[in-house]
Amino acid sequence: MFPDVALDRFAARIRALPERRRALTWRLIRIGLALVAGAGTALAHPPFGLLFGLLGYPLLMILSERSDTTRGAFWMGWLAGFAYFFIGCWWVAEAFFVNPEQAWMAPFAASLLPAGIGLFWGAACALYRRFAPIGVVRVLLFAALFCAAEWLRGHVLTGFPWNPAGATWRAGGGMSQFASVVGVYGLSLVTVAATAALAPLVGPGAPRSRLISAGLGVLALVSVGVFGAVRLAQADLQFTDTLVRLVQADVKQETKWSPEAYRSIVDRYVALTGQPGARVPDVVVWPEGALPASANEVFASTDATAIAGALRPGQTLLMGLARGEADLTAPGGGRYYNSLFALADEGGPGLRIAAVYDKHRLVPFGEYLPLGSVMTAIGLRSLVHMPSDFTAGPTPAPIQIPGAPPAQILICYESLYPGFTPGAAGRPDWIVNASNDAWFGATSGPRQHLNLASYRAIETGLPIARATPTGISAMIDPWGRIVDGQRLDPGVMGVIDAPLPRPTGVTPYGRLGDWPFLAALLAAALAGLWPLILRTRVPRIGQ
Repeated sequence: MFPDVALDRFAARIRALPERRRALTWRLIRIGLALVAGAGTALAHPPFGLLFGLLGYPLLMILSERSDTTRGAFWMGWLAGFAYFFIGCWWVAEAFFVNPEQAWMAPFAASLLPAGIGLFWGAACALYRRFAPIGVVRVLLFAALFCAAEWLRGHVLTGFPWNPAGATWRAGGGMSQFASVVGVYGLSLVTVAATAALAPLVGPGAPRSRLISAGLGVLALVSVGVFGAVRLAQADLQFTDTLVRLVQADVKQETKWSPEAYRSIVDRYVALTGQPGARVPDVVVWPEGALPASANEVFASTDATAIAGALRPGQTLLMGLARGEADLTAPGGGRYYNSLFALADEGGPGLRIAAVYDKHRLVPFGEYLPLGSVMTAIGLRSLVHMPSDFTAGPTPAPIQIPGAPPAQILICYESLYPGFTPGAAGRPDWIVNASNDAWFGATSGPRQHLNLASYRAIETGLPIARATPTGISAMIDPWGRIVDGQRLDPGVMGVIDAPLPRPTGVTPYGRLGDWPFLAALLAAALAGLWPLILRTRVPRIGQ
């Protein structure tokens, strides 16, 4: 018996209720199901890993097409999106508890963010309902419109590509490996289409075609899993001669700002940097914003001498610091950058600044205020922890690191974005992800950030050295797996001395980027619309 038979019986019972009670009951049921669809898909992501939650995608498709109006479908999508992003992004509220004076903003941050980006889901469902597609191929149209909205979410107004559907699969596992071909957005299209293919089981149509739809969906997921298993079975993990030390000082964000804490933090990083090991590391990586001071202040103080004393000749320190520079054309007479410095110890006094990377993709409401002058005028400048907005650096490009292969730097939030690392021409040998997940405490945020960042390794075939103040720091191989034993969990102070893995050959995604995904998106949309196109072209009798 198809599931729709049982649902029809349930619907008959609802129709037997008095009219007003019936209307209210249907509305509450639809609202509840939309919230369940969004919550289910969110809980399928790491660290929760409840993969049966992927059934939320076919449920959302059914709710959209059974809405009486386009507006009704929009609200179904928006409610599902709100639940999805509330569960996936509630940890943003944690950052506002760092400063007790800002704690009152936490509930607004936790609710306004999902309310805003949930609009993308609402728009996708409304457009799907507006087309009113027919036949089982409508699954492809739903997946295409949904994933087009997700791609836009990752690009509009600099984008917020947190937890795309493709990242449901744990990075480094078999299902995640298909991202090496089509990227995380392409994997999203496969994931949504394959799971939504179960939706025709509940609805009209020939039983045979409905079963074929569900079977093809299952076959697609199995095929992706087999591809990943084969790729991992053929993985040949090799290491270079470069030894990288990742420093995790376990400095809580809320404890950083007093003069006494500053002295302790410097001493802790210096001690960990100079800690004896079996071999002297070639590169030492500190996390983003390691010291609660600007580069200008650190380099002009005795702290620079202490840091230099922890290094040995030939070593390079990658240190995340904010920096400022004078600019009379900028508000306040200066510009601020969130930067990572490559500091080389060449045996002489002090350290040489060998390279500087300035963060390109800034966090809205964290590192800059959209409509900053308006926000300042109404007193919301306190949301940003600098006297002025950070300035975005140039388009990301690899830097040369003394004593090590060239690397692409991705500072914190930038590791969410596919395509920031050259995949072919100008390709580096590794990625350095200096992050500051201390803002989000012991929440799901740091764990999801690790999963998302690891997809950049799968897409590019490059290893990732990831350093954070409080965890999770790790050496990630080119298949998105954490190298055995090379991980420091939240709340742990220590170092990882890890040999740098060799990159794989250039991946298909590295060569082609998102173009295969965009082509597949267009093909899926046309296939889903094809029955409608044919219906409009059939001549009427007598014409």
